[in-house]
Amino acid sequence: MRERTDFKLAVLIDADNIPYSNIKGMLDEITKLGTPTIKRIYGDWTKPTVAGWKPALLEHAITPIQQYSYTSGKNATDSAMIIDAMDILHNDKVDGFCLVSSDSDFTRLATRLRESSMFVIGIGEKKTPRPFIVACDKFIYIEIIGAIEISKKDIKTASSLWLKKHPGFPKFKGWADGYGALTYAFRDKNMISNYIENQREHHKHESFIEEYRRLLKEMGIEIDERFFP
Repeated sequence: MRERTDFKLAVLIDADNIPYSNIKGMLDEITKLGTPTIKRIYGDWTKPTVAGWKPALLEHAITPIQQYSYTSGKNATDSAMIIDAMDILHNDKVDGFCLVSSDSDFTRLATRLRESSMFVIGIGEKKTPRPFIVACDKFIYIEIIGAIEISKKDIKTASSLWLKKHPGFPKFKGWADGYGALTYAFRDKNMISNYIENQREHHKHESFIEEYRRLLKEMGIEIDERFFP
């Protein structure tokens, strides 16, 4: 797999089988693996069940593809998404695909794309049938994405609230942005303040996040990219 800056991905989303609440987290995960040059979402936009997606489409520049449900009980969205995937494959404009669905009907599509040397990422809920999961090169659970987003937000919120309640600490972006959460007795405030002040010169040569990664590596801790901004 090439560097992510030049690794082009087609992101195809099944609106019928994926909740819209974690769309930002999903796109953040995808961006870590490549550049989403094509972003399309499939569904019957006349139905109220997919109405929640509409604001997210504008915010994240995702192209909606209308697919009417011609017959009750039949999922026309799957067919439209599969046809588009094959068209994109043969146009030779991407290096990989991201199939966002919890539907096992895309198992054969994932297999076919891999047979054509495409890197296939799957994103879906934990209820996703195993055949679709193993048909992808990499599969990411939406529930994990949601949990990570909540954890990152909670850490940053807690850090900010603590600093507001305990004035006197120097302003330091790496600390205030909540990259890490540390607990000390308040009697150590001066020591912590001095340490933070001394970091200004140090971080001219190595950023806070670079130092964080290095220390984890030195301690033999495996880095999970999803936990880093």
